[in-house]
Amino acid sequence: MNQGPLNEEELEWLDDTLTQYGNDDSVLDVSELDGMLTAILSAPGTILLTQWQTALWGGETQLPHWESEKEQQRFNDLACQHMNDIAERLCHAPDQFEPLFGLREIDGKEYTIVEEWCFGYMRGVELSNWGALPEQLESALETIALHGDEAHIAKLEQMTEQEYEASQAAIGPAALQLHRYWQEKREAGSEILH
Repeated sequence: MNQGPLNEEELEWLDDTLTQYGNDDSVLDVSELDGMLTAILSAPGTILLTQWQTALWGGETQLPHWESEKEQQRFNDLACQHMNDIAERLCHAPDQFEPLFGLREIDGKEYTIVEEWCFGYMRGVELSNWGALPEQLESALETIALHGDEAHIAKLEQMTEQEYEASQAAIGPAALQLHRYWQEKREAGSEILH
């Protein structure tokens, strides 16, 4: 399997494939996938490949009917390569970790779209038990949930442009903080086992 970040063409192919086989309950674009994989890698416990791939498509009954085994293999290879790249950055190069946010141009101005990534992240959080998160880190999760949960839409609409941009800028650091916390917990747990 290839290593390193996916190129533009590979990311576009993943994006198109998610759209092609997607449904109302599935991950629909590569930004949402990136968020989900980041949460899975940051989780308190290990989430199996079959578990997150089933969740990615919205459940057991929603799994795609692939055109060919080769297409399915390519999707799995690229998704896993992307996941490995995120893991590498989270663990060994946090300064290079950057959520894969979307961009949208409106009236000649480019806007960062964080919602898909945050929805994906929260989807990944649901696959594990984050209940033991200490109070001081709950705000980091809330930073992501603010943009990843429809319950917060009214709150977002009341923000000034500066507040909104600040809330977007806080997402990446919050994800790193959460990853670092659970990673230290897992390492401490594995030392007890040895």
